[in-house]
Amino acid sequence: MDSTFFWLVVPGLATGLGGLGLLIVRRPSDRLLDTLLGVTAGIMLAASVFSLLVPALDEGAVGEVVLGFLVGAGALALLDAYLPHVHERLVERTPRREEHRAALLLSSLTIHNLPEGLAVGVAFAAGGSELGIPIAIAIGIQNIPEGFAAAAPVLAAGAATRTAIGFAAATGLVEPPAALLGYGIAETMTALLPFALAFAAGAMVYVVVDEMVPETHGRGNEREATAGVVVGFAVMMLLDNALG
Repeated sequence: MDSTFFWLVVPGLATGLGGLGLLIVRRPSDRLLDTLLGVTAGIMLAASVFSLLVPALDEGAVGEVVLGFLVGAGALALLDAYLPHVHERLVERTPRREEHRAALLLSSLTIHNLPEGLAVGVAFAAGGSELGIPIAIAIGIQNIPEGFAAAAPVLAAGAATRTAIGFAAATGLVEPPAALLGYGIAETMTALLPFALAFAAGAMVYVVVDEMVPETHGRGNEREATAGVVVGFAVMMLLDNALG
């Protein structure tokens, strides 16, 4: 369990590493941010398919997997509809006080990172290290540019570099508890493993389509963002085959 605990916790801490990137690139361009977010979206999509849905279909019935996928997406849709939040870089209709916007942004990133933590935990419960480590590494890798992209607007709004880096680190804090929760539930209720894997996949796909793709395609950098998605998808395919 010691090794498993390490892999459940570490991916969520990688957002802080992304924030440290601001020490090197203090004013990242929109093109760079859109490309990096595209890479994270591609990794999440591939992880949803290869590391979650394929094992779910191997273990359970198609109907069970489809139901889990729909329930996972629906759960994120409900959070998106009823939990106050704001997206990172989309233009808002109503201006907000900076501290209010920061709180709403943190809420948005919590919604975003929750399914990632669940995915890591459920993957370890379903397939042990063989399934869990590739998705933990993938989530950790995509959390680095995600943390960078989350911290950059905070710095651009006038916050100190230390504050922006701390914000990036804070965005990933929900992942370790979510991973431990997902692992505990799935480990206890093994009959629910296919459903749980599909649930995590549905939640991740919802986040990609509802949040990440619109953000990367809203500032005229659609081609760069799409290229990032393709690269991220390919990286996850390589990881899944090399480590799985």
